[in-house]
Amino acid sequence: MEELVGLHEGSSGDPVTLQELWGPCPRIRRGVRGGLEWLKQKLFRLGEDWYFLMTLGVLMALVSYAMNFAIGRVVRAHQWLYREIGDSHLLRYLSWTVYPVALISFSSGFSQSITPSSGGSGIPELKTMLAGVILEDYLDIKNFGAKVVGLSCTLATGSTLFLGKVGPFVHLSVMMAAYLGRVRTTTVGEPEPVYSALATLVLASITYPPGVGRFLASRLSMKQHLDSLFDNHSWVLMTWNSSPPWPEELDPQHLWWEWYHPRFTIFGTLAFFLVMKFWMLILATTIPIPAGYFMPIFILGAAIGRLLGEALAVAFPEGIVAGGVTNPIMPGGYALAGAAAFSGAVTHTISTALLAFELTGQIVHALPVLMAVLAANAIAQSCQPSFYDGTIIVKKLPYLPRILGRNIGSHRVRVEHFMNRSITTLAKDMPLEEIGVRCHQGQAQMPSGVV
Repeated sequence: MEELVGLHEGSSGDPVTLQELWGPCPRIRRGVRGGLEWLKQKLFRLGEDWYFLMTLGVLMALVSYAMNFAIGRVVRAHQWLYREIGDSHLLRYLSWTVYPVALISFSSGFSQSITPSSGGSGIPELKTMLAGVILEDYLDIKNFGAKVVGLSCTLATGSTLFLGKVGPFVHLSVMMAAYLGRVRTTTVGEPEPVYSALATLVLASITYPPGVGRFLASRLSMKQHLDSLFDNHSWVLMTWNSSPPWPEELDPQHLWWEWYHPRFTIFGTLAFFLVMKFWMLILATTIPIPAGYFMPIFILGAAIGRLLGEALAVAFPEGIVAGGVTNPIMPGGYALAGAAAFSGAVTHTISTALLAFELTGQIVHALPVLMAVLAANAIAQSCQPSFYDGTIIVKKLPYLPRILGRNIGSHRVRVEHFMNRSITTLAKDMPLEEIGVRCHQGQAQMPSGVV
């Protein structure tokens, strides 16, 4: 039986069914239906690339959230174990060192057993691929899983290894994009874990808090390192009249206490931190695990800027007077400029200044930060290749070197000077006999293997 149809009162439009005519709130339902139709038209007008990018962003955000959640749980478990294990220094040392050794051993063994290309940050290999060189299986989905698991274990060690996640997450995003592209188109041995464990044991032993780690702020995480170094208050001036205690447990409200020692002073701990973390970072980069190197470099630059800012705060405790206005010294601003300049010099990029602005949420120090980044880039690029280019050279990846803008004679040589312009075309349906005649005449070259 056909449905009965009718017209709305006072309407001259198309007839509607009785169910729609007598249903509740017909005008609201018609408005919602019209809105959905409009939204459907707008979405289909965007194109499939927008859906692809949206899906990529959502997936990587979920992966990042899941990794941060798991890493936070593991870090808190390590802190709980270190806090509850007792007062014995031996047990505390074992809890501090065995935990990261086990994590790094698993990270190295697991990632290397799945695919050896999951080690490192991934930026040098990506630059090689962007230059046109194809690296087999480097963007395979199994590499994605190995890198996620290995990177999570690496970051779960806290600041013991002083490694980050920026570079590996770029690699993860590229692998996810490559996998989504394929979906849209179709709709290494025993020495590595041993070396990783030994290197981690050395680094974890050095950062043991009651030992040398007392002078390295080793109880701070990577984020807490930045939060403390960007503090605008001068630590040296605050310790002139009082000597803050070193708490048995980390105090989130006074992170700068981790940088103070009554006999070592703030300058001593910052200088010692720079010297030790410099070679410790070099050692950590040799471990075949998924890890990022940008954030440690960023923190080292912040420590350099902080050291300079504290020195100026001591030299001008009342601030600098200019035009009758007293400008106080804020060491956090110097730390911000140092982080952007040092990381920009190491990577040969200027975008680190923008990263510093986004990280702090303000652009008060925009001019000095940009000048510091430009000066650091000019000096670094004239002396040596970037960190990632150096890694490409060490790994002997097939990457085209950067052509410097120099006035040399070879730039005046054009392709027409040595290219043979006598080209003979071969038709698709040309008989084999005619092709042979042309080859014998020297007008074309027969490809090897063609019969």
